[in-house]
Amino acid sequence: MMSTYEVPITLGFLAAGAALAGAMAWLERRPRKSLDPQLVPTTPLLLVGVLIGLLAAVHLLNILGIHTGRR
Repeated sequence: MMSTYEVPITLGFLAAGAALAGAMAWLERRPRKSLDPQLVPTTPLLLVGVLIGLLAAVHLLNILGIHTGRR
């Protein structure tokens, strides 16, 4: 049986992953004002945001009854 809280939590993780990936992509593409290195490592955090979003999307598909993976 599906929990009533499972879909909103998954959608929250999907939104958080998209927001993290979008913010890090925006930070990477800003014009640089100096040659000092950034304090926030944007590339690893961008990949983490994409991973969170991808896992949340697969989980949401599984909740909706679409089988993803080996049978």
